[in-house]
Amino acid sequence: MNFAPIGTALLALVFSGAVFAQGAEIFKGADLALGEKLIAEHKCAQCHASKVGGDGSAMYKPQGKFNNAGLLRGMVEMCNTQMNLGLFPEEVTAVAAVLNRDHYKFK
Repeated sequence: MNFAPIGTALLALVFSGAVFAQGAEIFKGADLALGEKLIAEHKCAQCHASKVGGDGSAMYKPQGKFNNAGLLRGMVEMCNTQMNLGLFPEEVTAVAAVLNRDHYKFK
């Protein structure tokens, strides 16, 4: 898969400053149960394992890739787009909130 167009879009957001200001408050009120359900339903762990090996958890530690909640949400949106999952914005936020809770812990 060619991630260049999505990566370019994410970089544009980063350099525009729109994503820098976003802390974990973007996950406030997110439906964590829905996020967990969507992660299981769309087999995110299996897809990540196929890309990075092992149990796929290495996907959650992309050193230097992103360092705030806004970029995490953007990466989930990238998966949504690339995999044609059809998630609504609140569903993307729910998935990202679960990932933040379990792996990233952005404040």
